[in-house]
Amino acid sequence: MIISTSRPYFAPFPGFFSRIYHCDVFIILDNVQFPRGTTWITRNRFKNDQGTLWMTVPVWKKGLGLQKINDVRICHEPYLQSKHLKSLTQAYGHAPYFSDHLPFLDYIFSASVERLLDLDMAILRHLMLYMGIETDVRLLSELNISAKGQMLLIEACKYFKASSYLAPGTAGSHLDPRLFEKAGVRLASHRPRSCVYPQLWGKFIPDLSTFDLIFNCGPRSHDIMLAAVQRTEDRRQMTDGQTA
Repeated sequence: MIISTSRPYFAPFPGFFSRIYHCDVFIILDNVQFPRGTTWITRNRFKNDQGTLWMTVPVWKKGLGLQKINDVRICHEPYLQSKHLKSLTQAYGHAPYFSDHLPFLDYIFSASVERLLDLDMAILRHLMLYMGIETDVRLLSELNISAKGQMLLIEACKYFKASSYLAPGTAGSHLDPRLFEKAGVRLASHRPRSCVYPQLWGKFIPDLSTFDLIFNCGPRSHDIMLAAVQRTEDRRQMTDGQTA
């Protein structure tokens, strides 16, 4: 069994979903501390006629001190829903599959979604469903695991009797493989190349929110995501052959 973990990011890029796809269980770290500074938990990149379009979900922080992610509430400014929908409509109104997702977008930016975690999880599950990813996603808060740091990851592996832990990108270089080996867990790294696909508005920008991919490519998004992983594996095999 392969597991991985992550904080609940806002509308993550395709590589995030590629990692989920390659796991049996993916654990969302919902009861860890919410970062004080800028974070992918509340913002991500899209694309419009000016280039990169940053979109941020405002949350309540002032006077609340340290918060856990699952305690953070969305600050529903009067114009939040119309502002985000207008920005996305202006950016993607001519994208082939944008209209397919309008009802969902209308819902997630409405006042009926109060917690940031609920918004991020709704987006995660919507994109997983559309991309055909069936991995079991669990919340850390449901698992009764109290360890921290690397031991949290190891305890999560033990909880699910996992044989491998899949670390994102270069994060694996900051983990101690000896701790995982001692627990009988193989430490692996997931480093997919950027998905390449047709975009609106000129020059291609890599690693935007997965919404950019599905708005433009629709049902082909799943295969495009996996093709990026295959290119990475092919390149790794070629490199290994050259250095053997």
